Amino acid sequence: MTAPPRSLRPAALAAWLSSVLLLLVTVLPTASASTSTSTTIDRKAAAPAAPAATTPVGLNGQLRVCGTKLCNSRGNPIQLRGMSTHGTQWYPHCLTGGSLNALAQDWKADVLRVSTYVQEGGYETNPQHFTNLAHSLIQQATDRGMYVIVDWHMLTPGDPNTNLSRARQFFTDIANRNKDKNNLLYEIANEPSGVSWSRIKSYAEQVIPTIRAIDSDAPVLVGTRAWSSFGVSEGADESEVVNNPVQATNVMYTFHFYAYSHRDEYLATLSRAADRLPVFVTEFGTQNYAGEGSNDFAMSQRYLDLMASKKISWTNWNFSDDNRSGAVFRTGTCNSNGPWTGASSLKPAGVWIRERIATPDNFPVA
Repeated sequence: MTAPPRSLRPAALAAWLSSVLLLLVTVLPTASASTSTSTTIDRKAAAPAAPAATTPVGLNGQLRVCGTKLCNSRGNPIQLRGMSTHGTQWYPHCLTGGSLNALAQDWKADVLRVSTYVQEGGYETNPQHFTNLAHSLIQQATDRGMYVIVDWHMLTPGDPNTNLSRARQFFTDIANRNKDKNNLLYEIANEPSGVSWSRIKSYAEQVIPTIRAIDSDAPVLVGTRAWSSFGVSEGADESEVVNNPVQATNVMYTFHFYAYSHRDEYLATLSRAADRLPVFVTEFGTQNYAGEGSNDFAMSQRYLDLMASKKISWTNWNFSDDNRSGAVFRTGTCNSNGPWTGASSLKPAGVWIRERIATPDNFPVA
């Protein structure tokens, strides 16, 4: 997409850990707990004790790619709907026990995309911190029965190969810590730009084996050319991927759109691509390509209708209180620690997307 750097549109410990801490307090009154993850993550609101069978993960289990669809453990095509965080280097205080409870229970989201920026003050500045932070959010989403997209949010520079060694290390660390979970999807390149599809494909075919050596089951999501537009923003189309797909199984390709800026050509590209390839829309907004300005809800609904008809899963940008119109919460909500439920703290885009996420899922049970 013809987008500026995403920095211009700045994303409870687990229930089991809580019980362990309670046991330690009972047995060893002088013991104190510590954690290496960011202290700005609020862990006071524990994950709700909903029956596992009623959560998205409880209902669907391990996901896999079947044909052009994302399928559950019974081989039935499904559609996941949820939210992407903003960059965790900027907005970790928006990702609290209370806000994640609201996302899972009030919004009824199926999936959380955890966006770890590589540059722009992100992973490269402190790999251990941002790995721990991503892992904490993965665990908290897991405790709430949601799927998690582990988003390697490379953006500038646009060639993912620039960060190849970092990507291998990050995904090795995350996969080793979460390999026994059944709710992860790995997004290995957020928005490649200014680089050929062959270079992106080469990168994917080097990173995917790193993940597969540890976690053989999780779907892998591969970014496409020109800000994950299947090349449309640089004058190409989906045919380059159709004719030269990544040589790996259980792989999907990502598409991003911003409805005010990306009109019929992009909508048609998504429709055609989804008929030939497994596609996951890991990022979209109702505004312009910078995630700001007026909302075009009519065009956005055309995209959502298409994605529903073809069971294309999606996450919306973004679950923060950034000042831009694309952030769902009103500015100041996160510093005030909510309120998280209901619509009183939401901007118009937040009200709109919450209503659409909260409609009943169509998960096949047979």
